Amino acid sequence: MIVAGKILLWLASRLYGLIVAVRNRLYDFGILKSHSFTVPVICVGNITVGGTGKTPHVIWLAGKLSEMMRVAVLSRGYLRKSRGFRMVSPDDNTVSVGDEPLLMKQSLPAAMVSVDRDRVHGIREIMRREPSVKTVILDDGFQHRAAKAGLNILLTDWHRLMTRDRLLPLGRLRESLKEMRRAAIIIVTKTPREIPAEEMTNIRDELGAGETRNVYFTTLDYDRPYALTGSGHAEITSSTSVLLVTGIADPSPMLKYLSGMTSRITSLSFSDHHRYTSKDIAMITRAFDMLEGDTKIIITTAKDAVRLKEMTIIADHVREAMYCLPVKVQFISDEDKFLNKVYQYAGKDHKDS
Repeated sequence: MIVAGKILLWLASRLYGLIVAVRNRLYDFGILKSHSFTVPVICVGNITVGGTGKTPHVIWLAGKLSEMMRVAVLSRGYLRKSRGFRMVSPDDNTVSVGDEPLLMKQSLPAAMVSVDRDRVHGIREIMRREPSVKTVILDDGFQHRAAKAGLNILLTDWHRLMTRDRLLPLGRLRESLKEMRRAAIIIVTKTPREIPAEEMTNIRDELGAGETRNVYFTTLDYDRPYALTGSGHAEITSSTSVLLVTGIADPSPMLKYLSGMTSRITSLSFSDHHRYTSKDIAMITRAFDMLEGDTKIIITTAKDAVRLKEMTIIADHVREAMYCLPVKVQFISDEDKFLNKVYQYAGKDHKDS
């Protein structure tokens, strides 16, 4: 049975790969239309399913560009209940716009954030409604070939490089590794800070750097946890009991980070973009009440925080114990080189910043 299951997965993977390859060739040959735009369009995406740190990178990049020009971020708005094009307000909710777009808007007050499943229509609406926008960032748009980005930035997780993965459903690849050729820049995310220079060189070679692609390495840096209610911060010590609540693709970096401060950690992991229910809140409450010690808190992600803030059934003592662990992107090296390439494409010189 195990062998038969593997054969079926292999066949399904081959069929999936064939369908995706045919679609890409139709775009390559112009049979399916790719639309270009007068405004610079930067795509930040991946060819794997989830877990590459895309949202922090979009926020970081949009923040840098917003210091110099009017920037728009366009997202699909995964799992939102609304339809069509919609501009995102900081006061929106996750049901209407999705968790990631709402987090982006709350993190990027100077940028325009909008959602539209049809990326071509979305970019045209941005240009029509906000002529002052000088650059559009496509959030997770690498597979949306109908909207042609002038600069494709591809992300891959250091712990699971796309070159060491396999096509769905055998692995997590959305399309063939051959499509890496469409990316001008590849960022290896979640890289350990202590990575040897020789290993970075080997990974650059593995990802095909040197011909048409530039490869950079980033890591995730965590800041002080802040309260979901009020403006307080949490100080985590070895005596702090932590309940880690996550609804993201890969919570392991957070768990590793917190484990360096305390060993008293209980983890509740839900699926990516999980929409919390009353049963989930009851589970979180029980787990929190069972924590031992005088100091106990709940730690969650920024993406989960925007969802949990909307839950009105959370008991006061649980809500008051909830803290968000903010994360930001840091380049291990060559940040200026990366920004110069982005600024040049967007029509600005790095020195202007």
